[in-house]
Amino acid sequence: MRINKVRFFALAVILAVPLPAFGQTEPAAVPSEKASLEEGLLLAPKAFRLAAEQVRPALVAIESFGGSSTVAGRIGGIRKQGEGNTTGIMISPDGYVITSSFNFIQQPTTITVITSDGKRRIAQLKGRDDTRRICLLKIEGVEGMPVPEFISPEDIRVGQWAISVGVGYGDKNPALSTGIVSAKNRMGGRAIQTDANVSPANYGGPLLDITGQVIGICVPMSADSRSLASGVEWYDSGIGFCIPVAGNESLLKKLKLGEHVQRAFLGVATQEIKSRNGIRIVSTLPGAAAEKAGLQAKDIVLQLGDSKISNLVELRAGLDQLYAGDKVELVIEREGKEQTLEVELGAPIASDAEDVMSAQPSRRRPGPGR
Repeated sequence: MRINKVRFFALAVILAVPLPAFGQTEPAAVPSEKASLEEGLLLAPKAFRLAAEQVRPALVAIESFGGSSTVAGRIGGIRKQGEGNTTGIMISPDGYVITSSFNFIQQPTTITVITSDGKRRIAQLKGRDDTRRICLLKIEGVEGMPVPEFISPEDIRVGQWAISVGVGYGDKNPALSTGIVSAKNRMGGRAIQTDANVSPANYGGPLLDITGQVIGICVPMSADSRSLASGVEWYDSGIGFCIPVAGNESLLKKLKLGEHVQRAFLGVATQEIKSRNGIRIVSTLPGAAAEKAGLQAKDIVLQLGDSKISNLVELRAGLDQLYAGDKVELVIEREGKEQTLEVELGAPIASDAEDVMSAQPSRRRPGPGR
């Protein structure tokens, strides 16, 4: 039997509404196949709003003032940044808030948080993770703050409903955008992908499932750039990302201690070898991890840790799994002989610097960035 696609969508939404998380004590009756398209369209927004209501008590609006955008000599003192508020979500009753580090690129001097009870409180920026584009704030002197439920990444399914929530640009009421979970284990295994709208209006806000549980924190990310602001250009492309909270408990402990987690930086220009596996080093960046470990021009990288390296993509993928400060063994070939070097990976010299890049030895000396 052929089913109209729009009508099928409406029926799917109706079936999604009667969930225990919405406070029902008994299962709702399953609607018949004769349910109208109008009923489905009415119930869809209601289901999404109900999901958002589950998390709203833990949602906060974040204001930032001063920082690198402040111009010295202007009358008016420390000015508010950007176009309006940004979003965050409580992760513990004692006032820890997780949000996107995109909101703090300009390093504001003052941060305030408006909680769901309407009170404005001072917050301190604790740790940050540049590889996931998240950071942690701490509201001092509070307890008993509401915390939402977080879904384990293992329980998230590709194709399930996804709802992005944010209070950006000064809106008092959260703005919602709906879609699905379109992929898992993206961006070096750190992110979940969605086609729900993810933009500065909801960076730092939660991505929810249909019951109001938190899938992750909305952030800008891009595979094409290392800049902390990269990914913003994809806001209307149907490609958005979020970072799971559940399963990242060890990371959150580091952020609470004020640690700054940065991506691994090797600092080499390379050339692929068509006739064999491995990738040839053309040059090393002065002072970077590769030079400190003794890597030289004409060395051929064969293995990074336990992973064989046959091209530039594999080398980048291997480094994407690591962090600044990690130690890793590199198996190289130098003058026809294999040897192993231990490399302590450093931090990027700039937010958009490439950890490893392609270069031709006959052209200009390659730099650290694009």
